[in-house]
Amino acid sequence: MYAIICFDRPASAALRDANREAHMAHLEANVEKITFAGPLKDEEGVASTGAVFILDADNREDAEAFSNGDAFNTAGVYESVIIRPFRKVFPAE
Repeated sequence: MYAIICFDRPASAALRDANREAHMAHLEANVEKITFAGPLKDEEGVASTGAVFILDADNREDAEAFSNGDAFNTAGVYESVIIRPFRKVFPAE
């Protein structure tokens, strides 16, 4: 598993809105790989400021390919993307 943490560029809301449909299509095309995902929000819980994905990927290259194929990434919504190996330990299944 890999955690992908994305942080938006400042003032990228319009760019995010313009690419939302392609972003969602990418998520739907990869739904079997996504353990869970969701947007990071501002302190008021309103504006999106990035995203977190927990991805069931076999290796870093697969996680990078997923991230690189996301329209929010290719369109420049994300200022930075961090990819790290992830292991779920709590709660136990």
